[in-house]
Order: sequence, then structure tokens, then C-alpha cells
Amino acid sequence: MKKPLLSGPSNERAIDADTDRRGSDRYRTVWRIAKVKRDGDVGLWRVRNMSDRGMMLAADVPIAIGEKLEIALSDAVTVRGKVVWSDEGRCGVAFDEEVDVADVLKRLAAEQRASGYRQPRLPVHTRAQLITDDGTSEIELVDLSQSGAGYVHAGHLEIGKEVDLVLASGIRRKAIVRWSREGRGGLWLTQPLDRADLESIRRFQN
Repeated sequence: MKKPLLSGPSNERAIDADTDRRGSDRYRTVWRIAKVKRDGDVGLWRVRNMSDRGMMLAADVPIAIGEKLEIALSDAVTVRGKVVWSDEGRCGVAFDEEVDVADVLKRLAAEQRASGYRQPRLPVHTRAQLITDDGTSEIELVDLSQSGAGYVHAGHLEIGKEVDLVLASGIRRKAIVRWSREGRGGLWLTQPLDRADLESIRRFQN
């Protein structure tokens, strides 16, 4: 089995030289958010780069060497691997099976151009408040992304209505009701959440 070649603090120069000779190991810079599942947790982490055999992720949560990760780059594209190094908010993952990184990035680009595309979302079950000119109402959030949220609500909110969303942690963002029907709805956050706020689903357990 070939030894995984992973970009990291101690071997970046070696990788640059080696990838000039071995195209299959060439790293592609990827600025993308992925949904990362780990033992008992889910979060949105940033993909820094990716090759056929591994990737570098950025997240400020503690990451242990040897952890198994399931990394959803989109609803249709998922890879699995193991953490082989971790340092100062970054980690390297060796894939369980090699991928064709050029083909993966092509598929992701096509998905992003297609109608109906939406950012990766975290499944959550947490109470929140919606504040409008008419007052404050309680909702239950069922998913979150940097710029969107799905919710359950006993009443009905007018589509297009401007609201303030207040999370249980105290985070407050302005939003607009995108859709609402049968006790469910979706918000577009005109003030996106910080990626760091979404690195661990445990922050929304209440």
C-alpha cells in the first residue's frame, strides 16, 4: 500500500518536490466548507487542499490523531478517512480509498452551478427566538448553515418578513423568511454565521 502523502507543517517542501514528479498526488487548493462527522459530533470545517489520497482540513476544535472522519463535500459526494496529523487548527486526513480528485472537483463545481444547490447544513435540535416588529416568538431550529436555517414553528411567518434570529448561545443575526408552510420554514441569514460557530454540533445542544 502506498504511504499517504499529506500536506502538513513539517513536510510541505517535500510535497512540492514530489508532486512535480507524481501527478496523482498533486494537491489542489480547495476553499470549501464540508460537513464532517466524527464520533458523537458533526461540524462544518474548511477544506484547505485535497489530493487523490488525502486532504487538509481547518477547524479550531480539538482533533486527535487516529480519529475516523466522514467528510461530506456535498449531499452527493462523501469521502472517509483517518486523521494522521493535527497541528494548530489544521489536520491531515488519509482517505480510506483513493479518489480521482480532478473528477471530484468537477462534480462539485457542476453541483454548485445547478439550481437548488445549498450549502452543507448541520442537523440541530435547539431552541431559538425570532424577533419581529410584532414581538418575540419561540422556534426550534432543525438545521443550520452559515447563511441558512430550517425551523419548526407553531404559527405561521410571512414569507419575506425581516426578523432577528437569536440562538440559545446569544448569537444574533438578521434574517429573512424564505419559505413557511405547515409549521416548518426556512430562513436566509443576511448576516451569515461565522464558520467557527458551526465547527461542533455540541455547541447547539440545549
